[in-house]
Amino acid sequence: MPTISAGQVKQLREKTGAGIMDCKEALTECDGDMSKAVDFLRKKGLATAAKRAGRAMSEGVIQSYIHMGGKLGVLVEVNCETDFVAKNDDFQEFAKNVAMQIAATNPVAVNPEDVTEEVVQREMDIYRAQAKELGKPDNIIDKIAEGKLNKFYKENCLMNQAYVRDPDISVADLMNELIAKIGENITIKRFVRFQVGE
Repeated sequence: MPTISAGQVKQLREKTGAGIMDCKEALTECDGDMSKAVDFLRKKGLATAAKRAGRAMSEGVIQSYIHMGGKLGVLVEVNCETDFVAKNDDFQEFAKNVAMQIAATNPVAVNPEDVTEEVVQREMDIYRAQAKELGKPDNIIDKIAEGKLNKFYKENCLMNQAYVRDPDISVADLMNELIAKIGENITIKRFVRFQVGE
């Protein structure tokens, strides 16, 4: 069992924003391996986020982002459980980053389940037609279309998208890390993106 130095704990805290005891536990569990400890904390964050998912969220912020000299604008509603967290700098920063993400990537929905049946049907029809055009056998056309639909969700649903400032994580990962850090449930409720001439 390696001895974990205060310096290692400090370094992990700076990387993840997790508490001292959590950082110490992660480093101990991962034999002092920094990158494994980061993953350990992220997984723990996901578990914490899942535990909190049922709690009511009636506080939060409407965050705006205006880009290109007023040619592009985003409004996003990010909810949390308490007014205290709504005023928290990390929460505010997260809401700003989400607004910028929406401006940059133009998602169609927050989550895959929010995509309208009409859009899903249209995409599936296109993917089936493409597979048929390539001469794929009928028995695998639906499998190919479903695979492409999952790729569509990854690219077009906000929570599934790679975070523009750190493409190694998704927007959902970013949110779950914040949930683990502040100890309160957070959700991105809805957004609207305006572009002049659209």
